[in-house]
Amino acid sequence: MTRFIDLSIPITNDVISDPDVMRPKIQFMTHENTWEQIAMFFPGLEKNDLPDGEGWAVEMLELSTHNGTHMDAPWHYHSTTNNGASPAPSIDEAPLDRFFRPGVKLDFSHLPHGHVVSAAEVEGAFSNINYDVQPLDIVLVQSGAIYGTENFTDQGVGLGAEATLWLTEHGVEVVGTDAWSWDAPFSHTAKKWAEEKDPAIIWEGHKAGRIRPYYQIEKLTNLAALPAHGFTFSCFPVKIERASAGWIRAVAMVEE
Repeated sequence: MTRFIDLSIPITNDVISDPDVMRPKIQFMTHENTWEQIAMFFPGLEKNDLPDGEGWAVEMLELSTHNGTHMDAPWHYHSTTNNGASPAPSIDEAPLDRFFRPGVKLDFSHLPHGHVVSAAEVEGAFSNINYDVQPLDIVLVQSGAIYGTENFTDQGVGLGAEATLWLTEHGVEVVGTDAWSWDAPFSHTAKKWAEEKDPAIIWEGHKAGRIRPYYQIEKLTNLAALPAHGFTFSCFPVKIERASAGWIRAVAMVEE
């Protein structure tokens, strides 16, 4: 028997999961007020001609490709990858065979918000779950961020350049987090920047995609329901031409 676990947040007006400048906007048009839209296709049609006088339900959305549970393409991080040797691919160029693979969960939720996970901590996390990472495994990070709570965008750990490169060196090409970003929250990084003025800490996990390309999922949820490994993960992105990201329906499948 296969158990399906939904790991996606909804795209919604009501729960704040993005900074104000990036929040989605959904306009709901319901059965009561859309009969005229149908009548445009059928001249002479009156409201009472339709069953119960109802039209259709339609929604108009104003969205960023980075709203909701989505996958970043290497194009989001930088214009080139492979150390500048090739253009970074956009989401419509993503290789579909990478997005239905064995999944592994690493739990860093015990660490403080804003912590930048190191390569040694990633290696230790695999050791703790008695698992050797395999090429093309999809690695998901339980960050400590909790969707639907106040200041969600300031929560969770991030994976820095060192940890990200450790994963890609081991053949991982798809990763994910239940935080707003793969990197540590900007509010925490900004404090370090104010003290150190070291540009290397700015968006460092993302920028590791300049070295080796990888695809990155953000704003997952319900990762606590997953085992550490032994599940299959599906995360096909919507195909948007030349886009830096695409929305996904993230689903884990556990055989029981």
